[in-house]
Amino acid sequence: MRTPAPTLDMVAARAGVGRGTVSRVINGSDHVSDRARQAVNEAIAELGYVPNQAARTLVTRRTDTVALVISESADRLWGEPYFAGVIRGISRQLDEVGLRLLLTMASSRRDRERLEPYLLGKHVDGALLISLHGDDPMPGRLQDSGLPIVLCGAPVSDLQVPYVDSDNRGGARQAVQHLIEQGHRRIATITGPQDMAAGRDRLAGYRETLRAADIAEDPALIVEGDFSEASGLAAMRRLLSTVDDLDAVFVASDPMAFGAIRALQEAGRSVPGEVAVIGFDDSGLAAHSEPPLTTVHQPVEAMGREMVRLLVAKIRGEDPDPPTTILPTRLMVRESA
Repeated sequence: MRTPAPTLDMVAARAGVGRGTVSRVINGSDHVSDRARQAVNEAIAELGYVPNQAARTLVTRRTDTVALVISESADRLWGEPYFAGVIRGISRQLDEVGLRLLLTMASSRRDRERLEPYLLGKHVDGALLISLHGDDPMPGRLQDSGLPIVLCGAPVSDLQVPYVDSDNRGGARQAVQHLIEQGHRRIATITGPQDMAAGRDRLAGYRETLRAADIAEDPALIVEGDFSEASGLAAMRRLLSTVDDLDAVFVASDPMAFGAIRALQEAGRSVPGEVAVIGFDDSGLAAHSEPPLTTVHQPVEAMGREMVRLLVAKIRGEDPDPPTTILPTRLMVRESA
């Protein structure tokens, strides 16, 4: 016959305390003596007691769960190393503070319409949002509801919300300055999406560096991508069909840089002999591409950890100081430039 699951009363009896004391220990209350807390924890371990999460939620009004909302398709999520790095940092930091992760996708309007009521229904304690595009209304609605949120990447709108980002402009400036110092003057760029702050800021860094070096900007040398390898391939093919004399390209993500190198190789253009290429991410594949990719390193795992730190502060009712975090980037010089 199966042994009945241990109950709260059984834990109280084993620990020699009242039922209320056990409940306070389980719910993390400070109003318990160290001796009682130790006795209860020992009884829980001996009996193998598992607290009823639904009942605990009713008492604490906390679910101990955080939603991670990614506004991209599943193909992008699982196909691009950037997301894996950020999620790794998030999950490790959540584990350290005893919170669970709920991964959700919101790549379409319909997805968002179905997800928002769930998030607003007190099923999670807070939400982390990644890869927002344009004037997405979701962050504003979540914030107006009182749900703590933190963004990965600066918002495109003027929404005042905590966020974590890398120094996108500074990283772009480092990349383009390196190309200029190598003697390149016809420097193209394949940008990220211009409905995202990262895409805009990396393009701004490119433009600022050209101006500082008195190099005239040529609109024909600027082509927009969407951070994917396929878009880098298409953008580079377009550049090669319209510009004869480009000698370098700053690409706003590593996957796009891989696509650009493939297009150059297909066209018989050597990298870096005829065209130097610099990416942005320093993904795990960058050092193993052919040739090894010069790229801007951004600390994606640290970004994920910092997002959790800000969110936990918001969940506790604190105002994060500072409310935003911009992490430094650095250029990793390899063989492609």
